[in-house]
Amino acid sequence: MGKKRIVKKGEKETSLKAGSAKLSRKKLDRGILYVQSTYNNTKLLLTDVHGNAVVSSSCGALGFRGAKKGTPFAAAKAGEVLSEKAELMGLKEIDVVVKGVGAGRESSIRSFVAKGVQIRNIKDITPVPFNGPTRRKPRRV
Repeated sequence: MGKKRIVKKGEKETSLKAGSAKLSRKKLDRGILYVQSTYNNTKLLLTDVHGNAVVSSSCGALGFRGAKKGTPFAAAKAGEVLSEKAELMGLKEIDVVVKGVGAGRESSIRSFVAKGVQIRNIKDITPVPFNGPTRRKPRRV
């Protein structure tokens, strides 16, 4: 069940999340934002310029379930959460790499810009099939 915490009257409970204390120590002025947007979910990953993952967020991690995960509103909320974490690290500018065709592509980037982070460039790496499926063979009677 875990340890019970007892707070007496006069004392204040100081509990910082382990992740937030860890984030504030790492300073990051430039980074790369990877946005993977599908029809069912939107995942965001913030890395440093070398590609090492720093923080991530997704619509499912925020508590959206089912069809609501694929909405632009959920993607915007995931972008806001990630930008707040990035703001603690001192992030100023990002490169954006977008993959997928979902509804949350644009809204997640817009919510990131609303917090005051500059975008250097946007790159789309959505895989596009150039050959397609093969045709059916003719039926033998």
